Amino acid sequence: MTEPRPVLVTGAAGFIGAYVMRALAERGIPAVGLDNYNDYYNPQLKRDRVAALCPDADIRSLDLTDKEGLTALFDEVRPTRVIHLGAQAGVRYSLENPRAYVDSNIVGFTHILELCHAHSVAHLLYASSSSVYGDSAVTPFSEDQRIDKPRSFYAATKAANELMAYTFSQLYGLKATGLRFFTVYGPWGRPDMAPILFSRAVIAGRAIDVYNHGQMRRDFTHVSDIVAGILGALHTPSTEAVPHQVFNLGNHTPVALEHFINVIETAAGRPAVKNYKPMQPGDMLETMADTTRAHAAFGFDPITPLEQGLPPVVAWCEMYYGEKA
Repeated sequence: MTEPRPVLVTGAAGFIGAYVMRALAERGIPAVGLDNYNDYYNPQLKRDRVAALCPDADIRSLDLTDKEGLTALFDEVRPTRVIHLGAQAGVRYSLENPRAYVDSNIVGFTHILELCHAHSVAHLLYASSSSVYGDSAVTPFSEDQRIDKPRSFYAATKAANELMAYTFSQLYGLKATGLRFFTVYGPWGRPDMAPILFSRAVIAGRAIDVYNHGQMRRDFTHVSDIVAGILGALHTPSTEAVPHQVFNLGNHTPVALEHFINVIETAAGRPAVKNYKPMQPGDMLETMADTTRAHAAFGFDPITPLEQGLPPVVAWCEMYYGEKA
């Protein structure tokens, strides 16, 4: 009996990627991952994350811009399915270093598209972002809304990815699915995002910067729900009639920033020290996912409310970073 070919997962040591690698292993689905372990944040966190979540995972150290290395990996693994999570993330960092986003999100994604086409990959699943909705957004965000007014360069690269994947699908019949993630959080999360930043600060008694004077709402989505959506979409490939499709993966329940902070305060057992500031360039006032399409296609139904999912993040921060007031 022929052994099934592994799923190839890029960004496999990243926050979502490591959870995906764990979920694939739990389901007996062979997988090979890659990650460049860059220094956007401390690479040791990625190593520790992998050791905790997927210690037996086969994750290669490789950069998406290394076309020769990627080609050799595709030749070796011969994947029929690819989960492309590798990208340069962060809205605010894209204001400082746009070149990093061109290299990873544009050049790197082009390499993935070319290799998926060359190797007749049956299904490419790739990460997009809720940030693509930008100034065109009207809540709840629907996949049918326009995405041509991004508020950050990061968002522009993610919108470009969707257009690039659509073009390869139309030209070559590549079956591709884009997933627009909405503010993913959980233990082992990215240290530049509010759930980790705020939790660490409140635990240690440091002040937090609260932008737009707290008048913001986010569709916080627990990583376990996102992983369930990824696996659901992975087993729901596009069709020849519609080779490219896009789905929102969000909690479809936006939370006010002040309530989000209050949940952290309660979990940490101490009040937050808040520095209220104006709106940051590139930020959005509110995000909210319309998940009707994902629910109809593969039963996506997030089940983790913020009040349940956020306290373990606070506890993890206290454990991992060892911070005390």
